[in-house]
Amino acid sequence: MRPRLPSPLRPAEDERFARHGVRLLLKRDDLIHPELPGNKWRKLAPNLRSAAAGDLRTLVTFGGAYSNHLRATAAAGRLLGFATVGIVRGQELAERPLNPSLARCAADGMRLCFVDRATYRRKTEPAVVSAVLARAGLGRESVYVIPEGGSNALAARGCAELGRELRGTAEAVAVACGTGGTLAGLAAGLGAGQRALGFPVLKGDFLDREVRDLQLAAFGGPAGDWSLDGRFHFGGFARLSPVLDAFADDFEDRHGLPVERLYVARMLYGLTALVEEGAFRPGTTVAAVITGQPEPSSP
Repeated sequence: MRPRLPSPLRPAEDERFARHGVRLLLKRDDLIHPELPGNKWRKLAPNLRSAAAGDLRTLVTFGGAYSNHLRATAAAGRLLGFATVGIVRGQELAERPLNPSLARCAADGMRLCFVDRATYRRKTEPAVVSAVLARAGLGRESVYVIPEGGSNALAARGCAELGRELRGTAEAVAVACGTGGTLAGLAAGLGAGQRALGFPVLKGDFLDREVRDLQLAAFGGPAGDWSLDGRFHFGGFARLSPVLDAFADDFEDRHGLPVERLYVARMLYGLTALVEEGAFRPGTTVAAVITGQPEPSSP
């Protein structure tokens, strides 16, 4: 486990930004670790240390069928000797062949437990968690539970280092948001005069409260300057769009960067749209956090 920290920060020449007088930087968190890239390393590392300190060698966490977090947790378990259990949204998936993302989890030794969507929506309730663990033959006291997306107070504190690495480099820093932990920490770590822009990949207005709650748990209250722009989810998580695919393909051609579609492409599209809308004054530098890599092929 040798992470590449701080992650590289590289300029990207792009006329869509340049013609508005805006300079684009790419914060390559996808290069931190080949199997735990980006925000997954920053969020998981403090939780793994906490689990080890408590001598809890089984990690239990939650995610959907295409969860980057499940893949990262499974990889961390294989690399560090933790048993891993993934509680997967969608009981119907148990009867289907595993997609490449879940197949990678299984190949890394993760035990997959599928639950119906109603139960999954109640995954933060202690009684529901205990019941799901009991069905898997596990006791709550013998496992280390990591929430969906890895977002908890420890994760937010881990992501604050991302903000500290970016101090003095850009007036605005953009990041894709699933569960809000990365944005909560990023904003807290940035310096005076910097702001964090979050681009949710899910529909709904719940994320503002999630980020505020995470900052309260991690830092005791609001921390840093941040905002959310929920216009660029393209219909919701894992919903693909010809427009988004064409944008991502073009960005790859321009910058030689493999663009992950579920999170990173939406953030880059949204950031480019804001530039075109004149949201940044000429002379502004913006940094885009590349939080992950494209989906794996079948193992």
